[in-house]
Order: sequence, then C-alpha cells, then structure tokens
Amino acid sequence: MLKTAIPILASLDAQQTIEFYTSKLGFKLNSQWDGYLIFSKDEISIHLWATDDPEIPKATGCYVRVTEVDELYSAYDAAGVVHPNGRLADMPWGMRQFSILDNNGNIIHFGQDNTL
Repeated sequence: MLKTAIPILASLDAQQTIEFYTSKLGFKLNSQWDGYLIFSKDEISIHLWATDDPEIPKATGCYVRVTEVDELYSAYDAAGVVHPNGRLADMPWGMRQFSILDNNGNIIHFGQDNTL
C-alpha cells in the first residue's frame, strides 16, 4: 500500500540552500514559499523547512536509494560535497553507499543495493 516517502529536512538559509541543491546536487527547485523549499531530481523529492536553530540539521538526514551509485559519487565528489567520512564503500548490510552533508548540515546517504 505504501508508495513513497519524502524527507523533510531543515534549512538555515533558503537562498544558500537553493544554490547548493541546484548547483552542487543537480536538483530542480519546484516550489518555494515562506522559507519552505521543494526540490526534485529524477524520481526523488526533498523538502526543506526554515529554521534558525543550527543544531536541528546536525541531527537530521535521509537515505536515498539510487542506481549507478559510482557515477553519482564521481559527480558529487567532483562538486566537493562528499563527507570526508562518507566515501564510497561497500557496506556489510549489502549497500554500496556514500554520504554528503548539505549546506545546512543535514546528512544525506546515497546507496545502491549491492546484493543484486
């Protein structure tokens, strides 16, 4: 019955977040009002809400399942957004993944099923 989930992360600055998600991650800005942002790329949507508390994004994040994780990693590594402790690796739970921190401090993991 469940179809999809959309992460809602915290944004400290709407304009900086728009710049980061569009220029660094290649997302499209779909909607913006009162600091609330909606982005999409391929089949993924990410929403961000406005906060002025810098501790909130440090405690939030999401996991995005992808295809072609190696290619995505190469693109995001070239953009300088891969977390230093989140390099591309095969994980014991069967995923090949890497991680980024967005401009706000939210962690986003990108992973591909490595068992197929």
